Amino acid sequence: MKKPNPLLDALREILPTIAANAPEAERLRRVPDENIALLKGIGMHRAFQPKAYGGLEISLPEFADCVAALAGACGGTAWAFSLLCTHSHQLAMFPKQLQDEIWGENPDATASSSIAPFGRIQEVEGGIIFNGEMGWSSGCDHAEWAIVGFNRFNEQGEKSYCFAVIPRRDYEIRDNWYAIGMRGSGSKTLVIKDAFVPEHRIQAAKDMMEGRSAGYGLYPDSKIFYAPYRPYFASGFAAISLGIAERMLEAFKEKTRNRVRAYTGASVGTATPALMRLAESTHQVAAARAFLEKTWQEHAEHGERKQYPSRETLAFWRTNQAYAVKMCIEAVDRLFSAAGATSWFDDNELQRLFRDSHMTGAHAYTDYDVCAQILGRELMGLEPDPTMV
Repeated sequence: MKKPNPLLDALREILPTIAANAPEAERLRRVPDENIALLKGIGMHRAFQPKAYGGLEISLPEFADCVAALAGACGGTAWAFSLLCTHSHQLAMFPKQLQDEIWGENPDATASSSIAPFGRIQEVEGGIIFNGEMGWSSGCDHAEWAIVGFNRFNEQGEKSYCFAVIPRRDYEIRDNWYAIGMRGSGSKTLVIKDAFVPEHRIQAAKDMMEGRSAGYGLYPDSKIFYAPYRPYFASGFAAISLGIAERMLEAFKEKTRNRVRAYTGASVGTATPALMRLAESTHQVAAARAFLEKTWQEHAEHGERKQYPSRETLAFWRTNQAYAVKMCIEAVDRLFSAAGATSWFDDNELQRLFRDSHMTGAHAYTDYDVCAQILGRELMGLEPDPTMV
């Protein structure tokens, strides 16, 4: 039996409003302000924030359940807001000086991100000068900070993948988010010109994966910060795919129950093909949830033991979620292909679920072709391929 989840209980109270705002999120191409206010009102943005700044430090399984429920109401809102939440886990691995800058001044502050290492830097005394056009920064309209990626080279020419944290005053947002899926996520481009980033706002990704970051050990009583950053950062992607698929099951039943064929008047909801499709997709989505819940629980247990995962465990965590996303998309496709022509209208929820579902499989972290290679190499005892993200 799952333990009580007060945040999920509070979230369920506001989900009808967020679901009603889903068309507005698509029209705006970002999360509506009302959704942000509602979610901050229940404290969801504090899920992975350190308790020292008023955060909740809830477990990954509790958080993932909330994200899945939110995705069933509005995929774009879930995509953007879940990242605003998970970035707090990443920020807690930076020096306390940065955390004080962010949350000491504004305990409700959040950060968006664009972590692919596309930034261009110049080394200067005390830090770097950062330039770049950093795309796909979901939820950036509602964030006070941004986490951006770049490569740094030491005196021997060795490359280190790093993150820089930049305040909102040091970048502009280019409104170029015109996408077929996750329209409400507002995943726009950050334009950064000659921004000075001091050393205390910089961390190496490898250090944050191996317990060597400046913030490691700051919170000895925590159960979530003795963990690599990446599984927490990516946790929302599969949870969103799951939530969309679970909503698709309900929406398909609602539409099909009273549907009749236009030319014959035959009942679709009692016809064998529809029943079989619904049954198989239900089994597939249930399997995806069970698989993900087991994986999320492993994350939590490692954190509680203050035990970093082995390379093999990380490979499974990295690829389990991609396989679950693959299952969820297949389940959605099976139902949408039998939902009738009216499901393709812009005002029909099913077409939005179909589009958003496919977007959950388009992220670099959920690309199953990449993940299958990563796990296959690990299973055969081969060294990781550095070209695989």
